[in-house]
Amino acid sequence: MPYIPHTADDTKAMLTAIGVDKIETLFDEIPASLRNDELKNIPEGMNEMTMLKYANQLAAKNKHGTCFIGAGCYEHHIPAAVWDIASRGEFLTSYTPYQAEASQGTLQLLYEYQTMIAELTGMEVANASLYDGASALAEAILMAMRLHKAKESNHRILIAGTIHPFYRETIETVLCNHSVDVITLPFCNETGIIPPAALAAYEQDPITALVIAQPNFFGCLEEVDALTDWAYQHQAISIASVNPTSLGLLHPPGQWGQHGVDIVCGEGQPLGVPMASGGPYFGFFSTRLEYVRQVPGRIIGRTVDKDGKPGFALTLQAREQHIRRAKATSNICTNQGLLVTAATIHMSLLGAEGLYQVAANCHKNTQKLVQVLTAIPGVKQVFSAPYFHEVLLQFDRPVNPILIELGHCGIEGGYALEQHYPALKNTLLVCATELRTDDDINHYAESLKKIIGRGQ
Repeated sequence: MPYIPHTADDTKAMLTAIGVDKIETLFDEIPASLRNDELKNIPEGMNEMTMLKYANQLAAKNKHGTCFIGAGCYEHHIPAAVWDIASRGEFLTSYTPYQAEASQGTLQLLYEYQTMIAELTGMEVANASLYDGASALAEAILMAMRLHKAKESNHRILIAGTIHPFYRETIETVLCNHSVDVITLPFCNETGIIPPAALAAYEQDPITALVIAQPNFFGCLEEVDALTDWAYQHQAISIASVNPTSLGLLHPPGQWGQHGVDIVCGEGQPLGVPMASGGPYFGFFSTRLEYVRQVPGRIIGRTVDKDGKPGFALTLQAREQHIRRAKATSNICTNQGLLVTAATIHMSLLGAEGLYQVAANCHKNTQKLVQVLTAIPGVKQVFSAPYFHEVLLQFDRPVNPILIELGHCGIEGGYALEQHYPALKNTLLVCATELRTDDDINHYAESLKKIIGRGQ
């Protein structure tokens, strides 16, 4: 129903009923020094016509370059129907479906989403999402710690050195007050992946979990079968952090190695969510059915009512607001309902064949991009391992001035990695999704060739 503000008579009647003379009296416990009677430096209001004109002027300052940046956030085609449906009032304005009798549509959508994620990752059960890929990975590690009863006081977590650096920062923030040692596995300077031999140093150590990225931050494909089998053989929980688009081409984590991984998580942004200057996004999360009671967040289940008709309900709600705080499996998660709605619609429209085509075109376009860029003198591919749709390139000069000049040509040229990996000087992570055309790729190559030529 519409919101109707109180009239002066309404306010007076309510104050009289509670025995207060004016509204300010309700806040008399707040010290006067903390009160702000007026908002200073606030401009006068605008009418709608003037405001829209001003907004258009601000929007015109944005630069819409052709994007070759990936690094965890990807520009994909989003069918118009995705957000036309997601923007309907019943989806756009709803949030948490606590009242099952009034939330059947939302609950069914979340149930379908969980089913799709479980199928996509090759796992048995999925939850109704987390904040983003980084917090989903941190929650996966916390879940592994609950599942793995450490014989010693400290848990030991092996994390691939090829994991996204922002994910690593989130992990350190979440785990800083826990008794846990986070050990980074070195990557091979030639291949750009974690050699399985790097695990030999931990053969005799009790390991709680092994974190694997696929594709990794450099875009390379890890030897996931060997890594997963090592974790299984050493009673460690295996955690896969994956790009969902890549699963249109690659084996799902549930099929890695002889037994599959234990937990799968990742960033859901590629599934119908705009780049949007960095958010909001959502994290997906799936695991084995035997671990379901340690899953963070909530799980939607399908049931029947007293008349035998199908219905949906919140089956597991293991958050601190539902149970004793000490027994909660997560204190920071949400279902990110609107983004999950968009992702569910997006996956429904694409289907398995559509996702395969998207992934295949991403890979094909990145191959074209790497071929034309490495043909330019002074540009070479850094790592030799197979890749999905991102590749690390090295230049014979600093890359930041190159990125600035590419920007003048209408090209967002990539992501510089030296800030995260000092040893990888003058390197640029480039990405080409299915949106990049041959003209886009050739324009990048010709512009880069001219920029490098002017600098010689």
